[in-house]
Amino acid sequence: MTTDGRDEQLRSLLTDTLDPALARPAVLDDMLTSLRDAEAEGVAWAERILSGASDARALADDLLYARGLTPENVGPDLAPYVDAWSAPDPGLQEPLLLEHSAFATPETIAEQYDAIVIGSGAGGGMAAQTLARSGRRVLVVERGDLPRRSDLLTDHLRTPRSGSGLFPHSGPGPDAEVREVMLGDGPWQDVVAGDGLWSNNAMTIGGGTRMYGAQAWRFGPKDLAMASTYGVPEGSSLADWPITYDELEPYYTRVEQMLGVSGGPSTDPWEGSRSAPLPMGPLARSPLGDLLGDAAQRLGWGTQPVPLLINTRERAGRSACIRCAQCVGVDCPVGARAGSHNTTLPAALATGNATLLPSTQASRIHIGPGGRATAVDLVGEIDGRLWRRTVRADLVILAAGAIESARLLLDSTSDQHPAGLGNGTDQVGRHLQGHAYGGASSLFAEQVVDLRGPGVDISTTDHRHGNDGIIGGGILADEFVPTPASTQRELRQSGLVPADTPVGSPAMERAMLRLGKVVGPIQEVTSADSRVQVNRARRDRLGRSIVRLSGSLHAEDLRGRDRLSERAADWLREAGALDVRPTPSMRLPTPPSGGQHQAGTCRMGTDPATSVVGPDGRVWGHDNIVVADGSTHVTNGGANPVLTIYANALRISEEIVRAG
Repeated sequence: MTTDGRDEQLRSLLTDTLDPALARPAVLDDMLTSLRDAEAEGVAWAERILSGASDARALADDLLYARGLTPENVGPDLAPYVDAWSAPDPGLQEPLLLEHSAFATPETIAEQYDAIVIGSGAGGGMAAQTLARSGRRVLVVERGDLPRRSDLLTDHLRTPRSGSGLFPHSGPGPDAEVREVMLGDGPWQDVVAGDGLWSNNAMTIGGGTRMYGAQAWRFGPKDLAMASTYGVPEGSSLADWPITYDELEPYYTRVEQMLGVSGGPSTDPWEGSRSAPLPMGPLARSPLGDLLGDAAQRLGWGTQPVPLLINTRERAGRSACIRCAQCVGVDCPVGARAGSHNTTLPAALATGNATLLPSTQASRIHIGPGGRATAVDLVGEIDGRLWRRTVRADLVILAAGAIESARLLLDSTSDQHPAGLGNGTDQVGRHLQGHAYGGASSLFAEQVVDLRGPGVDISTTDHRHGNDGIIGGGILADEFVPTPASTQRELRQSGLVPADTPVGSPAMERAMLRLGKVVGPIQEVTSADSRVQVNRARRDRLGRSIVRLSGSLHAEDLRGRDRLSERAADWLREAGALDVRPTPSMRLPTPPSGGQHQAGTCRMGTDPATSVVGPDGRVWGHDNIVVADGSTHVTNGGANPVLTIYANALRISEEIVRAG
């Protein structure tokens, strides 16, 4: 078939998916352009449409709203919301607090530093700030770069949350290596970074904190003592943390005050004591939040605003939230959302003691006498050519995320450490966990969407624990404002609109404004068989071993997830929803649990036989290699883990400073 003939066939098939009022030449031209862009990245949407392998309507939802709403791609019901449901006007956007001019290049870095911090997300940024302020010379190494704010705001299909399969601007990109994944007892299969099985976390300066939703939950006392509270179920490696809530609480408070957390007051029955209230009050509720608040009272449930690392007033040189409809998965246009890119990293650089090197990977840690790290091999690519440097260091901080931190330890083999560093008892990479989510979606008779971000504004924490027959539990909250494309996908996948509903039709547009969703993460019962490994027989273009991911959720996780979905559905029904669809159940075995909340692969403990690091974050047998990210988590809480990563990194890095 000729290119022209192929385009005409695609145009015809897309026309059939659209509401007739939208099937205009300009709209179809834009959709075809998005198809070609996807093909250029290796995502074969066009072939899937032509072959009938995918529902053309499901793909057309994404294509129609690839860059949000425009006057051309909406009908009368969404026409009033074009400005609200698109990127904020460029005139409202504020400059980033970091610029490329402040970054180092391979030619400008020194031969030796007091500390090398690998990763610039929550843990890496906090460690870099603490060490730089202590007077140490610090090199921060980040695999990603600093994508433009305009790209992160306007391209709705290339975000970590889009589900489109396209490579997000926040990384990893199409040049990322494959990973091997095993599902159940099946064979290893290659997956690319655009696939959910790759277990992507943002790879950019700021890591996941540049793109996250910024829910700032504390783990509670029972969250850190799951084994003592519930016992250890068969097939699980559930364990208590080696530190208590009371030990971590001062660091929670300091992070909340330092970075700025809004919300409160709390009715959480499972929360520990607080030494200070949150520094900022919450944003106003949405119409859905009001309905859920009244429903919770009738159900006898407590509620509170969701704690957020988002300014509700100008604070620390950053603006207040402007309530735009774009939050999780995209950059904050005014920097109201706190991340390491606009808090800890600028603070570290301001000391004059920190150097930030982007677009660089650490490929190996060298070990000298006594198991001490002596240097780190760095590798990157400039204009298609590889460069390599070996940089000496007195201290190495791993904060690259649970998968990549474990990968580096496993790949740093030697005659003395044939299985990798800290892996003498085969613990590195085990206990991989993320968060399985329960929830429910629904349609209301009236409009409940006001498109005022961030969207998540009310929660109940009653179900974090105390669920008969269930190990743990989780929080429940209304959802962030999704993109228009994600909204239509949710409506179709949940069955709230018929599968044959035309894309952009009045029925679909009205449903988009009446969609209510409640979701929450479940405590996962960890397993030693859920793990990160490396395939040393296969190397990526930088010479690094390929990551292997395997393992499954535990049966108790699925029971807890279903219970949380039942509670979410109860809440929405009590709030008046006409049609409620709980999240479908899962079956064992599931894919490995990783993704944006990945944790656990360098577990903290007091026994080297069952852990990778001690309570101080130091890798057993290597006292100047420290882990300061979610890898250390013994369990991952029934809530978002980022505040715990920040707090634990602050605790660990300050202990390093005190030790001298």
